[in-house]
This record gives sequence, structure tokens and C-alpha cells, in this order.
Amino acid sequence: MYLTPRTRIDDYVARGWWGELTVDDLTQRNRREVPDREALIDPINRAALDGRPPRRLTWSEVGLETDRLAAALIDLGLGKDDIIVIQIPNVVELVLVFLACARLGAIFCPVVTQYRRHELGYILDLVKPAAVITLARFAGFDHAGMMLDLRPEETAWPVLVLGGGAPAGAIDLDAAIAAADPAAAAATHDADPVLAGEVLTICWTSGTESRPKGVPRDHNHWIVNARVITEASDLRDGEVMLNPFPLVNIGSIGGLVMPWLWRSGALVLHHPFDLGVFLEQIKREGVNYTIAPPAILTAILKNPQLRAVADLSSLRAIGSGSAPLTTWMVEGLAREHGVQVCNFFGSNEGTSLYSSQVETPDPADRAHYFPRFGAEGVSWASSASKKIRTRLVDPNSEAEITQPGRPGELRIDGASVFAGYFRSEALTRAAFDARGFFKTGDLFEIAGDGPLARFYRFVGRCKEIIVRGGVNISPAELDDLLAGHPDFREAAVVGIPDDDLGERMCLAVVPVEGRAPSLADVCAWLRERGVAVFKLPERLVIVETLPRSAMNKVLRNDLRRQVLTALGATD
Repeated sequence: MYLTPRTRIDDYVARGWWGELTVDDLTQRNRREVPDREALIDPINRAALDGRPPRRLTWSEVGLETDRLAAALIDLGLGKDDIIVIQIPNVVELVLVFLACARLGAIFCPVVTQYRRHELGYILDLVKPAAVITLARFAGFDHAGMMLDLRPEETAWPVLVLGGGAPAGAIDLDAAIAAADPAAAAATHDADPVLAGEVLTICWTSGTESRPKGVPRDHNHWIVNARVITEASDLRDGEVMLNPFPLVNIGSIGGLVMPWLWRSGALVLHHPFDLGVFLEQIKREGVNYTIAPPAILTAILKNPQLRAVADLSSLRAIGSGSAPLTTWMVEGLAREHGVQVCNFFGSNEGTSLYSSQVETPDPADRAHYFPRFGAEGVSWASSASKKIRTRLVDPNSEAEITQPGRPGELRIDGASVFAGYFRSEALTRAAFDARGFFKTGDLFEIAGDGPLARFYRFVGRCKEIIVRGGVNISPAELDDLLAGHPDFREAAVVGIPDDDLGERMCLAVVPVEGRAPSLADVCAWLRERGVAVFKLPERLVIVETLPRSAMNKVLRNDLRRQVLTALGATD
């Protein structure tokens, strides 16, 4: 499936930004060149996740298991361009499904394990998958049963269950893998080779719209990610990388899985996030590189008990982002542990800025500034800077901003940027400006005069998304649901500042007269409608009215100030 226009592919290939390399090419190279090197390692607590013992695979074993899984999918009638929705935790099999899709040319469409009927019903209806892969149960929830219930009819897409326990109506994928001939994978690939411009993934993101948006990315996009992250964090051949997040977005796939493939290293998996287990894995596996939100890194430095048990001696670098970094944290990790922090700013759509020790050696600058990669008149040695174009634009007047200190929306174009949202032409048109630049919805400014003129500084967001722990949540999605609550005249959610997660969810309610809704009751009401747990509000504030514009749209910035005043807090 091609969604990137052929003219763009040809242009970027001619520039040397894209090429012929696919994700499967990296897998096959690694199994051929370093077959006995350890490659893929399960979470140490896997038995508690799904009752199965942790697994450790070499590159030879990864290659063989990828072929077995791909062959099983072929036997089940799946192949090139088929969309496969996957909802499983961050275990070895999740990575193998990704690699098997890359081998076949199928499209890997992952969803977080917390998604329930509300989110999944929309996604499944939009993509119309050829199959769904899940577990029978996970964390006490009946995932296979939910998928069967969401299937529009018995003859629709099959539900493939990993790990045993497949209920009636589902297919035991483990049995299919055991019966498959792995040679079929290579034969199928050779008969119809996967090409670099074909779609490999559809990941999901939220914005001001009330529903998730599908973000397709080609093999070309992912290969660029591999190169950018490898360069930014100075990753080396065979290094051990710890992936604390499931393969559901660019942070995990682009931030760790692709560099792992590129550097033929060892990938250690982790699920769910637990700081004690995370630190134990770093120590036990001799991890060289990982990613973590700023709050986690700050906690390691501030907590005496964690500092006492944390052995970060194997770590050379950590990638961080999703919330502003502090100079104190960047300096502290370098001083006390010899670990360099790389500051990343990105999105599923392909926003790709980073500030590393190479371009920004000063920790204070690295915590707050990003090199103006791809900006007109500014040059950097980094190869990543030569594959994108960036500019700042006044979101109201569309005037380009070239002077310091004036906030503007970051616009980006280039090798990392997607071509448009899946089956959503109107959203795609709205996402790009007249010059073809993606409108990120993020406000930056030129950091200053003189040397600082070469840097951007993040200011805030001009979109309404709430970013909780690095996860984007659409307030409009929840507003739409809450409009049906019998105790509310009107209601809306906003993000409020939080030191640990960046933002938390706060619900502002104008109740029906005589009603006194509680936070617990509201959360229970949302759970009954199949809303994912991470989207549930954590604070509730009663207000007399919601501030609205002349067009009756909630003025979320005004509401946020109103909520903070009621809570006795400040921005």
C-alpha cells in the first residue's frame, strides 16, 4: 500500500534522504551477520503478566521465529497490504509481530492494552482490519472476548489469540505457528518483495478532534528514524537497549526498536512501567541506552533510596522528552552517573527535533533549547538537519516569524513527516499549510540573538491536547461523552500542571440543580462506556458556567485558569 505520493518518494530518493532499505532488510542482515548475538529479552516479570516464562532470543532465533509467525499468517490467508490490529503487552511476541508484518508487507496497527470498546470500536470500523491479534486475557480483562463482541459479524475479521486460552470463535495463533513451515515466509517475500515506500504501520494519535487519528508510516520513515536516533544518542554496534514502552507509537518504535535493528543490538522489554523493575533491568542486563520521562529521571536523582540501589554504570545515554527538562536533572545525571541526556521533541506525524551533547554540550542549553534543524540560513553538521525543513509561523496571520522572542507554530517538512491521516482527507487538508509543511500545533520561538539565534525554545501548545505522562488525550473526545451524563448541564476537561506527569486530567462540571456528582461516580460512568483508564479525570471542580466563544466553543485556556483558581493553584 502506497500512501506517500510517488513524486515525493522519487524526490526524496534523489536527494539521498530515502532509499531501498526496508525494516525486514535489517532483520535479515542481523540474523545473517550476528546470528549468535543475544537480540530480544522479555520483561523479567513476564510470568506475572501472562503466566509465561521470560524468553531470551538470539538474532538467529529472532529470524526463525519471525519466519514462523509470518508463515502462520500466510496460512491464515493474510499477506501484503492487510491491516492487522494488535493489542498485546510489551513482550517478545509483540516485536515478532512487528517484524513479521515487515517481512510480509502487512500493515502493523498497534493499539494500547488499555483501549476498550469506546476507542477500539471506532478504530476497527475505520481500518476494517484483515485480522486482530490479542491475548485471551491480560491484567484480568477479557481482551479476546471484547474483540469478538466488537466484530460486526462472525464472517468478518478473525480474532487470533496468542498465549493459549482462545475462546470459541477465536483462532489459536500459537497452534498455527507450530504448524507453519517457516520457509513459506521467504518464498512469499521473494515472490512479491516489500518496497521501502510501502506503508508498514498505522499508529494512533489524538488532537483537538474527538476521535483518534491514524498515522501511516512507510519503511522509509522508520529507516530515517533509526538513523536520526542512532546519531542523536551516539548508539553503537551491539549495544543493549531497554524499551520501557509498548510498540504503539513513534517513541517506542522509532525511539528504540528501529535503533535496535540498526545497531544489531539487544532489546530488553519492560511492562508495565515500574521504576524498581526498570532499575533492576538496567543493572542486570548492563543496559547502555534507554528512554524515560523527565519525572522518572528526577525521581532517581532526588530519592535517596533509589539512588542507593540504582546502578547506572552501564548506561551511556538516555533519551527524554514529553515534558520540559531541567538543567538540574541533565547536569546531575552527567555529574553523578556519567550519563548524557538527549532531549527529544517529536510526534507520530513526524515532528523530529532533538538536542544532544554534540550540538548542545551545555546542559542548561540542552534542557531548554533545540537546534533549528532545517531552518533557512541555519546550518548544522548533523545529517538529520539536512533531511527536514522547519519554520515558525504566526498561526493567526500565517506570517513567517524570523525574529527572536515571538512565539509561532512550528511547521515541519521533510523525510520524517507523514503524508496524511488514514482515510481522513479533511483532517489531512487541515494538517498541512499551503506550502506543504505539517502544522505541529506546538509553539516555539527563536531563543535569542547571537549564538542563541541558532536555537528554538519550546513555549507551549496551540492545540488543545492534554499530554499526560507523554500520552496525548483529546479533551473533545471526553467532552462529547460527558455531554450525555444525566447529572451535568455541561462539562469539559482540561489539563492542569503536574510535576510527575506533566499534566493531569481535571473535569469542570456545571451540575443539574440538586445533583452533586462525585469524581468516583463520573469515573465509573465513563468505565461503563468503555473508556480507557488513562483518560479518566483525576480532579473534579464545580463551576457556575463554562466560558464559551461567540461560536459556543469552550474557551479551554480560560476554563483552565478558572479551574486552577478554584483549586488554589497556579500555572
